[in-house]
Amino acid sequence: MKGAYMAQPTIKDVAKLAGVSISTVSRVMNDSKPVSPEARKKVLDAINKLDFKPNELARSLVMKKSNLIGVIVEDIGIEYMAQLIRGVEEIGHLYKYDIILSSTYGDDNSLENAIDFLSTKQVEGIVVISEDISAEILVKLRDNKIPFLLLDKFHDFKKINTVKIDYEKEEYELTKYLYEQGHENIAYVTLKEHNYLTDIKIKGYEKFVNENNLKSIIIEADGKNSDDGYNIGEEVISQAKSENVSAISFYNDQTAVGFISYCYDNNIKIPEDYSVAGFGNFEISRVYRPKLTTVSIPNYDIGAIGIRALIKRIRGEEDILENDWVLDAQLIERDSTKKH
Repeated sequence: MKGAYMAQPTIKDVAKLAGVSISTVSRVMNDSKPVSPEARKKVLDAINKLDFKPNELARSLVMKKSNLIGVIVEDIGIEYMAQLIRGVEEIGHLYKYDIILSSTYGDDNSLENAIDFLSTKQVEGIVVISEDISAEILVKLRDNKIPFLLLDKFHDFKKINTVKIDYEKEEYELTKYLYEQGHENIAYVTLKEHNYLTDIKIKGYEKFVNENNLKSIIIEADGKNSDDGYNIGEEVISQAKSENVSAISFYNDQTAVGFISYCYDNNIKIPEDYSVAGFGNFEISRVYRPKLTTVSIPNYDIGAIGIRALIKRIRGEEDILENDWVLDAQLIERDSTKKH
């Protein structure tokens, strides 16, 4: 029978073969109204014989339900963003939602185009994973009337609830850990270009050192990659010597590893001469030697909880993001730190 239909079979073909009306076929497919067992069997048999696959876009227009979630990501090559997407995708599939992924590479025009594109695909919700979202994009998302979730650790939007960690608390706890290892002079390396994330982590560091009458020693790197960590090495060591520093906490794993590389090239031993800690638990922290003490961010869980909250919002169920959902990070103690 399949060979009798050279073109893609339609719902009319199913109805004709089953000997029922088109509306009966539609009711069976959508499980919308009662159909007799005999008629249901005829329709299902006809669908199987014809290998009929409904036009999902047409169905979504009628049912106003596409089971599609749009995910707009700045760059899937950024490690933590890939982990967020994995959480979004795997939990989305558990709820029978498929993901349409679009990358913007930090370009606002591309982000606007992605929002428009996803709207034409009848997505039921949008997840935006970004590091630099503008107020204009937020206005566009709100005006679009499609439920959305924003995962952006570089901003703190008061009226947009999200899933995140408490960076101030986690930097405080990391500094506390170094202090409890016997380090009283602890330097913190941040970035010259300040944003919400740099400032909130500095706040956590300074809160601990002030509470314990320690000296705040803050050094600013030009950027956040390993080359920047290497290039700041001479300045960090100079400061460390003048301030009798024994432990250095870095803004992220990449700058910490770059600094350790500088130390290796200059016969400075880690952790014998200085204890070094990063932040993020990126893959580089696990493969570089010495393995880096760091703070692990539960990116998969952030994505998983975020998509669950968005789907509940889409379905009109309980809003589990009436406030920010704050997850705990985890201190990972490795070989780059030791007791002083």
